[in-house]
Amino acid sequence: MPWTKVLIDKSDFEDTLGKQGLRGLSYRDALREGQEQLLESDPSVFLIGEGIDDPGGVFGSTLNLHRKFPGRVLDMPIAENGLTGIAMGAAIAGMRPIFIHMRVDFLPMCMDLIVNHAAKWSYMTGGKVGVPMIIRSITGRGWGSAAQHSQALHALFAHIPGLKVIMPAVPYDAKGLLISASADGNPVLCFEHRWLYDFTGYVPAEKYAIPLGKGVVRREGKDITIVALSLMVYEAIKAARELAAEGIDAEVIDPRTIKPLDEEMIFASIKKTGRLIVADTGSRTGSFACNIAAAAAEKAWHDLKAPVRLVCMPDTPVPASQVLENAYYRGKDDIVAAAREICRL
Repeated sequence: MPWTKVLIDKSDFEDTLGKQGLRGLSYRDALREGQEQLLESDPSVFLIGEGIDDPGGVFGSTLNLHRKFPGRVLDMPIAENGLTGIAMGAAIAGMRPIFIHMRVDFLPMCMDLIVNHAAKWSYMTGGKVGVPMIIRSITGRGWGSAAQHSQALHALFAHIPGLKVIMPAVPYDAKGLLISASADGNPVLCFEHRWLYDFTGYVPAEKYAIPLGKGVVRREGKDITIVALSLMVYEAIKAARELAAEGIDAEVIDPRTIKPLDEEMIFASIKKTGRLIVADTGSRTGSFACNIAAAAAEKAWHDLKAPVRLVCMPDTPVPASQVLENAYYRGKDDIVAAAREICRL
């Protein structure tokens, strides 16, 4: 499967992006442009992280920003916990840091600061002191980098009160959600799937914001609802095209943010279709797909014609072997199989 070369046609997203004045940008360039515009417009914004000034520039998403904004885009040593404390302290003091944490696998090294401090500070001060910080972190499939560099831990942080979690799937959302996250008074974690950086979409040149907690219907349908997170949005759209040839009309919803979650949009779709698949980039047990399924079972059960199906990764560490990787990761074919099954019920 050409993971790094998948392109989504403009027509797939034109209802979201509009039909006029849009440029094609990669996911990495959309992130870079969003950060650049934040740095230009707000002197309280700064970037810190590992590898920011590397020739690769965090997969290209920070390329040359340290040259344009000297003293505000700072490459830092490998000290995840210490850097989290710096970012949190700066946020409490009135700055708006963007901390690029690289791999989500190492966020657990900072759990005390993120979970017990950044997430709780506003609540414990009665809303008087916010922590307006963004943590950008890379999630998902590597290049044979296996169990310690390929995890998807977004559900872990979405379960922490006080944190917000965004998972942009398209370049338009990567820029717009990042800009909204910087303006939010709470800590926001932005999880970017490794295999999205080369994907191309249509992005306005001006600075714009996408409200947190507002999903989008990527494809309308009447027979089945597929709620897909991050990279799985693309797999769901490909699955919907294949299902359409079989007479199954699938609606694809991209929540864009999972904390807060746009339950209203999901339930409205279930009311129309009566069937639900949730496609998640994380392992099944404790996945955010389980949260969505539970919400549907609690609040939309009367509209469901069939059991909810989850398409998630196995409950095993990620393998290094390419053969085992291909067996481990779920995608279009798994969504198609689940849809066929519940549409027969």
